Amino acid sequence: MKTLLATAATLLACGSGLAAEPAWPHFTDITAAAGITFKHSFGDQEMSNIVEATGPGCCVFDYNNDGRMDVYFVNGRWHPDISDNRGRNLKGRLTNALYRNNGDGTFTDVTAEAGVAGRPDSYGMAASAADYDNDGNLDLYVCNYGTNILYHNNGDGTFTDVTEKAGLLSPGWSLAAPWFDYNGDGKLDLFVVHYLEYDKGAFQQVGAYYKADNFPGPLSYPGLPDHLYRNNGDGTFTDVTREAGLWEPTGRGMGAVACDLNGDGFVDLYVTNDAMANNLWINDGHGHFTDVATETGTAFGEGGQGVSSMGPFVADVDRNGLLDILVPDMGYSSLLLQKRPGFFTDVTAQSGVALLCGQYTGWGGLLNDYDNDGYVDLFIANGDPHHLYVEEATLARYDGAGKFVDMTDVSGEFFARKFVGRGAAFADFDNDGDIDIVVNVIGDAPHLLRNDGGNARHWLKIVPLRTDTGMVTLGATVTVKANGLTMVQPVVATNGYLTGSDPRPNFGLGDATRADSVEIRWPDGTRQVLNNVKADQILTVKPSTTK
Repeated sequence: MKTLLATAATLLACGSGLAAEPAWPHFTDITAAAGITFKHSFGDQEMSNIVEATGPGCCVFDYNNDGRMDVYFVNGRWHPDISDNRGRNLKGRLTNALYRNNGDGTFTDVTAEAGVAGRPDSYGMAASAADYDNDGNLDLYVCNYGTNILYHNNGDGTFTDVTEKAGLLSPGWSLAAPWFDYNGDGKLDLFVVHYLEYDKGAFQQVGAYYKADNFPGPLSYPGLPDHLYRNNGDGTFTDVTREAGLWEPTGRGMGAVACDLNGDGFVDLYVTNDAMANNLWINDGHGHFTDVATETGTAFGEGGQGVSSMGPFVADVDRNGLLDILVPDMGYSSLLLQKRPGFFTDVTAQSGVALLCGQYTGWGGLLNDYDNDGYVDLFIANGDPHHLYVEEATLARYDGAGKFVDMTDVSGEFFARKFVGRGAAFADFDNDGDIDIVVNVIGDAPHLLRNDGGNARHWLKIVPLRTDTGMVTLGATVTVKANGLTMVQPVVATNGYLTGSDPRPNFGLGDATRADSVEIRWPDGTRQVLNNVKADQILTVKPSTTK
């Protein structure tokens, strides 16, 4: 069946004017066959405010250390601050859900036994995973409207809510929480992105909004500051936002990614804000950050300050060894290429991204190499922001010469259907070397899209592991040279809107059966090089003993 689908995709691609080459993959929606029965709810009978319209997301992580990626879905709730009385019948009936990957194409709902259903008042938005206490197990942080939840992984398939003890309630309304070691002490710290201060009745009563929009937008509410929490190493965290230089009380944060954007060896933060300037916080290596978004060309896209920036996604699009940024939005989206270290150029129009996105409302954006040709491709989940009006998803192949080419017509039935899309995550769920996609849908079931045929070309998955815990080393950077290309990927778990994804860097090698070299730059600055690495394998690497 996979061969037939691949052949059909090749013929269709050739018919559309693309050169004959290994087939573009087909994406198969396996949600029902995989046993995923979760359905999102915004906790009400009708979507009637900005809180209900913003989510949902999910988190992909290996909670039981069996080498297979599991998935955690967040859910809404009936909440007195948010919901209408008509939805009271949903009170106490909605929970989050954790699905264990069985390794045979199916998943099992283990929410109850794991103890991660969420609290009755935890209106879920997003989640992220990391081993914050260095015990060799991935813990889970859930972003909510209200207060957040830190679930400690007990290592036996269960979790314990330790939020208050850890000092990570972070009240307000949170949409993202990337983990990273900002001060180089070997312990993962947490950056929590806050959106705005929602008031249920303030603007509905006076009608201070455009009625066709259904409810007030973000500029009707004051923004909230984001927060950086330093890991104290004893199970507790301290808010160091002000001393780190990250205090921005007027932000309306929609997402953030933590990685070394300027290549100086220190992990930076790029924060996207709704209808205002974004922030590029550069880490000076001494525990302090400076916002350089305006001077680097990352504060705004071509649409200016009115753009509703969603979660950012970082990848090296043009293979120049520098990381670039994709920001989906309600218009044309923004693609910012880093042409030289620390300076970005908006190529949204000339790359074809504006044409692909202009008719849609973009939310969850991904840049992954879906056909393993060596170049990252584009996926964006779309959906109306004010109504349950459905839209198709966007999928495009990068041609290696500066253009993205629409591939939705040859990529599977899913792309002919419409949904109210929000967060999107990626993972190699079956460990076969091609990248699968999870699409979160507001008020409906998610979609697990299996990549069929993406491994027709060669690939290499590099997994840098910490020596002390055996966990994937967040903050490392992997560079692979093969097939005439230099490919760079940061090791991050939060990359995109409302979601955590597979942190294992996956490289497409095209026709090359080996990588010429693999270089890992570890968080302490050490560089480790492996030469002549065989393709089509998942290679785990720990730091060498020689510095």
